[in-house]
Amino acid sequence: MANDGAERNRERGARGTGSLIVPEEALAIVPVRNVVLFPGMILPLTIGREQPILAAQQAAKTDRPVGILLQRDAEVEEPGSDDLCLVGTVANILRYVTLPDNTHVIVCQGLQRFRVAEYLPGYPFLVARIGRVDESEATDSEIEARSIQLRERALEVLRFLPQVSQELVSAVSNIAQAGALADLVASVAEIKIAERQQVLETLDLKRRLDLVLDCLRRRLEVLRLSREIDERTKASIDQHQREYLLREQLKSIQKELGEGDAGNSSEIASLRKAIGEAQMPDEVATQANKEVKRLERMADGSAEYSMIRAYLDWLIELPWREPEPDRIEIAEARRILEADHFGLDQVKKRIIEFLAVRKLNPGGHGPILCFVGPPGVGKTSLGQSIARALGRKFVRASLGGCHDEAEIRGHRRTYIGALPGTIIQSIRKAGSRGCVMMLDEIDKLGSGIQGDPSAALLEVLDPEQNNSFRDNYLALPYDLSRMLFITTANVLDNIPGPLRDRMEIIHLPGYTQEEKREIARRYLLGRQIAQNGLRPGQIEFSDAALTAIIRDYTREAGVRSLERQIGALCRRAAVNIAEGVANAMRVEESDLAAILGPSKYDNEVALRTGEAGVATGLAWTPVGGDILFIEASRTSGDGKLILTGQLGEVMKESAQAALTLVKTRAASLGLGAGSFDKIDVHVHVPAGAIPKDGPSAGLAIFIALASLFVERPVCNDIAMTGEISLRGLVLPVGGIKDKVLAALRAGIARVMLPARNRRDLDEVPAEAKERLDFVFVDHVDDAVRHAMPQ
Repeated sequence: MANDGAERNRERGARGTGSLIVPEEALAIVPVRNVVLFPGMILPLTIGREQPILAAQQAAKTDRPVGILLQRDAEVEEPGSDDLCLVGTVANILRYVTLPDNTHVIVCQGLQRFRVAEYLPGYPFLVARIGRVDESEATDSEIEARSIQLRERALEVLRFLPQVSQELVSAVSNIAQAGALADLVASVAEIKIAERQQVLETLDLKRRLDLVLDCLRRRLEVLRLSREIDERTKASIDQHQREYLLREQLKSIQKELGEGDAGNSSEIASLRKAIGEAQMPDEVATQANKEVKRLERMADGSAEYSMIRAYLDWLIELPWREPEPDRIEIAEARRILEADHFGLDQVKKRIIEFLAVRKLNPGGHGPILCFVGPPGVGKTSLGQSIARALGRKFVRASLGGCHDEAEIRGHRRTYIGALPGTIIQSIRKAGSRGCVMMLDEIDKLGSGIQGDPSAALLEVLDPEQNNSFRDNYLALPYDLSRMLFITTANVLDNIPGPLRDRMEIIHLPGYTQEEKREIARRYLLGRQIAQNGLRPGQIEFSDAALTAIIRDYTREAGVRSLERQIGALCRRAAVNIAEGVANAMRVEESDLAAILGPSKYDNEVALRTGEAGVATGLAWTPVGGDILFIEASRTSGDGKLILTGQLGEVMKESAQAALTLVKTRAASLGLGAGSFDKIDVHVHVPAGAIPKDGPSAGLAIFIALASLFVERPVCNDIAMTGEISLRGLVLPVGGIKDKVLAALRAGIARVMLPARNRRDLDEVPAEAKERLDFVFVDHVDDAVRHAMPQ
């Protein structure tokens, strides 16, 4: 008969759950995970598996209660009778809701406990014959005492919890039955699911009350300790660190329980090992281990933890080991310098001397080299060549625009985001305490309210002091004595005297036209061919084309602009080859105008000196020498001297001295006494947007004024420089080498120099001395004879 009933239920199940018949003594079972429903409680349950959905639908349609049973293992997807607990709760389905995402929710009200007697086969869902368990109404003094204690503990727990509803407090306070109170407290208290199921299965009221009391006691201890930890933690955490509150609480709980953080311990161990392997000096190692001990006592989420960890990382990653000895071969060093640079013979000679001394005396304190010269002459690449010759690593630190002392010495660790200074950062980047460090653009250092970085460099660049350089971030001595410092600058005047005194100045002159052409052949062409995707042989330059580029399209001491022009021609060749117009390209002088445009620089000397009152001077600029045109004119007036062209105070004084000297030399110049009456003199220096200053234009201004008054033009192939005195003496000036090279670039044939500057010709390249005629004068009368011959 049972088998016949089971077969009929299977047939009805195939037609739908509404036709199934569940015996009165049995219930449709809804298995749930991680949820325990107690009698008297109302709870929404989410069901998603097929069997629980069918069971709930059948119960809802037949207006029958269901049995809510907890799964022993929540991971089981299709639980059988052995996977469910034996004691559950009979519940009415108050509401059945199907959500848009096909999730099924039933709102259940627990009625009473039940125990599973047996599971009935033949249903598409679990059905069990049950035995209902009636709640005992008996009471005695022990039950009443336990009930009072449970209520008090429950209310105490609720006071610890934030945002507890007043309805829950009222329910705990007013519920009369001891069993119902135990069930209510077990359902709302934060206890484990297994403990709730144990409460549900405990039918003896005294034992159930004791079980819930024990759970509350343990929960109350945790809450009390949590509040104590919370108060203790808040006292040590400021307003900006509240986000780390939970981590601090976890740390304090582990400390109370005597448990350590295994991950943190392994990290501390790795730090100690790294410190031991870094070969730090004793003072540094002691400080590092001290910081590790502080780190060990901190929570890894605190701000100070990350600050100390960053500090230790810097200490560990800095190179503390003694550097390897230099492998200096003078012949190889000379070969490297010749391969990397063309010309610069005097500079190469001094570098070879420096390397030879370093080879013979490795432990000695050599000089700090400072390469001074216009842009593009190879200052930075010389430093790289020295590093190659020494077999050392090379690192470059740009000081241009640096105006804060902390950029050299670093910030103190108390500041947020503090870092070591440029020196320590560069050493870490190089990974060697014996690297070659180039401090580029040292003349571009600034100063401000944050301090003077040039003052911080005094210690760095002093071989007698830098063996204990102290960076503000590290706050520990660091030995820089094994490092080789090289500095570069365009102008010496901007470098403070004490800092300049610590360096050996090596001047790098500008290149001559022939040197630029050879540099283009050896270095620039190959580099631009590779950068523009060409292959050797796809573009060629004639010597005439290179000379024309240097002469007509560039006017510089270095070769950067020349390389840009060569790059423009290579790009045109790349376009022609990519379009299939040609397989190769040869650049001639006649092709330059079509590709680079008209000439950018003309030979203005003949045009500007073809009339009286115009003289060609020579000037020095931070980017090399240049020619300077002095124009003088006279008009009717009352004897004023007008000066234009944005001249500085020294140059204005030179013009006034030159006019006074012309007046005092009027007789020797063949001028009458009334030549200066009722005449205003106007002296103008073109390129008025560029400030000009210095005394070296005095001779050129005097010649221009003399030419104006004697009405005889100055020779158009001569340029001059020199300071004048009221006695007519021509005094020496500086920058002779750069000025001579500027005259050579501008097409000048003769250069007039003060006689006392004759010794400076030793620094002038041989090519310039061969192509130029030099006229040395002691007095302005000699200058007039050479500049304005009869």
